[in-house]
Amino acid sequence: MTRFAPISALGVCAFALAACAQSSDERPVKVIEQVERPAPGTARAPAEETGWQLVWADEFDGTAIDRTKWDFDVDCWGGGNDERQCYTDRADNARIEDGRLIITALKESFTGPALPAHMRQAGDTKTATKPFTSARMVTRGKAAWQYGRIEVRAKLPQGQGTWPAIWMMPEDNAYGSWAASGEIDIMEAVNLGVPCTDCPGGRENTILGTLHFGGNWPENALNSSEMHARDVLEGFHTFGVIWAPGVIEWTYDGQVFARKEAASWWSVNSDDPFAPFDKPFHLILNLAIGGGLAEERGIGGVDESGFPKTLEVDWVRVWQCLPTHSQEPNCKR
Repeated sequence: MTRFAPISALGVCAFALAACAQSSDERPVKVIEQVERPAPGTARAPAEETGWQLVWADEFDGTAIDRTKWDFDVDCWGGGNDERQCYTDRADNARIEDGRLIITALKESFTGPALPAHMRQAGDTKTATKPFTSARMVTRGKAAWQYGRIEVRAKLPQGQGTWPAIWMMPEDNAYGSWAASGEIDIMEAVNLGVPCTDCPGGRENTILGTLHFGGNWPENALNSSEMHARDVLEGFHTFGVIWAPGVIEWTYDGQVFARKEAASWWSVNSDDPFAPFDKPFHLILNLAIGGGLAEERGIGGVDESGFPKTLEVDWVRVWQCLPTHSQEPNCKR
């Protein structure tokens, strides 16, 4: 999820890996490709590979959210995308129930800090009021990884204006502020289930995997893959990335559906060809309501009926390659 500027409508490129816009040095700054879901058994399936070692997990099998693993962002900023929710750390918005994490977006007026903690000046007491509340949970300061396989099994909310996201941000902005230090969007989906003439089955079922990189806003760039997944509207599914030096692959229910290599990204503040995706990143889970991407797609705006909306998470797991397998083709690092 883009975090530091409103997102304009993302026009789809007419052909895969084509630039919708060009930077001054002719590098594409906005690439959006439509990809087909691979047939079963035809794509890389990392769970079938040896050499992966589980290094971090949350199965949500306790009675409360594990605060040694998770923190909360608490603010009414709108994520830099004109989102309509305040994020809170209340149990009303995030709780454990029956072995699942439940992030709940509620339709209620709420007042809280106008800016996120990292953007506030000392003594800043400005507040903002929004018409919805939700939660954004982060492992920042508690767990971050440089390379590995990250998977989240989740059931996504539906409705115009819903915007669930599973994503990663740099633990330290080694290459500068957003987006020079990068952003990895493991999964985003907006407006699932609403009427969609271009979607198989006639209902919105698109999932997105995106990288943000390049320069400091507004000189940022993105490279995104979008895929229709008709069954995403029913039950739980597993969303993931396989992240290695110079290569990031996206998975859906255990199969790779998109791949991006270092030639398609850069940071203006480094000559390293793998930058900015060569530093530790932490994980974020959130459910936004409204905002540029959600409101500019689908039937437009936010449908305020049908609340509360929930993002349910069964588990989060992170693997890394065992050193003895780091050079083997079945566990690339």
